[in-house]
Amino acid sequence: MKICSLLPSGTEILYALELGDQVVAVTHECDYPPEATSKPQITESLIDHERLSSTEIDHQVSSNIGRHGSIYRLKQDLLEALKPDLIVTQELCDVCAVSYKEVQRAARVLEGSTRIVSLEPNTLNEVLDTILLVGKLTGRQRTAEEKVRELRERLDRVRERVRGAERARVYAMEWLDPPFSGGHWVPEMVEIAGGQEVLGKAGLKSERLVPERILEAQPEIIVLMPCGFSLERTIEEYRRTTFFPAWEELPAVRNHRVYAVDGSSHFNRSGPRLVDGVEILSEIFHPRGTDVPYRNFERLS
Repeated sequence: MKICSLLPSGTEILYALELGDQVVAVTHECDYPPEATSKPQITESLIDHERLSSTEIDHQVSSNIGRHGSIYRLKQDLLEALKPDLIVTQELCDVCAVSYKEVQRAARVLEGSTRIVSLEPNTLNEVLDTILLVGKLTGRQRTAEEKVRELRERLDRVRERVRGAERARVYAMEWLDPPFSGGHWVPEMVEIAGGQEVLGKAGLKSERLVPERILEAQPEIIVLMPCGFSLERTIEEYRRTTFFPAWEELPAVRNHRVYAVDGSSHFNRSGPRLVDGVEILSEIFHPRGTDVPYRNFERLS
């Protein structure tokens, strides 16, 4: 089977199910696992994310979505040359990947029976269900079941570790300027890790916030997880962002409990590494200090 992945989480799922040798193309953002970067890239961005600030990216995204319906371009000629049997894509978010309508239009010119599967989970459980779905479609059902069982066991261990612990008020910040709440599965991740999400709503999209709402929420911990940003880029962006005047009055800022994480790897993509994200949040909220497999976060203030 020849598989084309049009979203990074799809690529991660395919490799987790030992299907890397069947992947014939990925997106320009598919950077995990590292071997995925050697595959032909079938998309490109209309925005230069590396050189723009959070504010500039927000403006560019709004402008391109309004004019083109997407911020990505699909390489139609490469798709036609590869003739994939399966295209893995999504309908959830036009900012996250090539729009589903564009994929449908592109696939119409392909000869044969190319199948398009859209992965659009809104919760952590639905993310795990997409792993099972991909396993079923690719003949890797048993591998998928084993992977999901392993991920659920890790989540259960986190739940057990934080059981009965005091829950701080948490603001998972999905964009810095303008400020956005964490959406979809992120509030659920916060809850499992032993926090109380005060601005995002589980299963719903992230939401642009006015300063007054953030002040009313009085977050005791702020976790910065800008969509598509690495840990290093998040730290850099935090240092050059001018927040609203009352930012310094927030309990999390006053008490030096603002943290940066790798949003791109562990929070924004609807794939297996969300469980890593839950474990990272658990260490932020309820630090053990020892026996931690990784520390992929940074305390900023």
